[in-house]
Amino acid sequence: QVQLVESGGGLVQAGGSLRLSCAVSVPAFSSLIMGWFRQAPGKEREFVTAISRSGDYIYYSGSAKGRFTISRDNNKNTVYLQMNSLKSEDTAVYYCAADSTYNSGIRYRDSDYEYWGQGTQVTVSS
Repeated sequence: QVQLVESGGGLVQAGGSLRLSCAVSVPAFSSLIMGWFRQAPGKEREFVTAISRSGDYIYYSGSAKGRFTISRDNNKNTVYLQMNSLKSEDTAVYYCAADSTYNSGIRYRDSDYEYWGQGTQVTVSS
């Protein structure tokens, strides 16, 4: 059973930074594509960013590009999301997700990810 536990959310002023972490309890962490999604109140869950198994390939949504950085440590079974220059519109519950599909590339739909964390709230005050 794969378990994902996010941490690092909180309240921050606009322009500030937060670093989210997602610890994954599975021996074969390096076989997983990892992604971050978010869901704002009244909106659908949306893709933020994802990273390949080795970390060599990364994709960002347009809203995240240039401000957010995803990284992973395969020795610690952890994926990170560094968020800088935060805006009020970044306020959402942030979820990490894992895609274990063999030999797949990075995908963007939440339905492609089988395992999800419980989410962590990020609130950006203006």
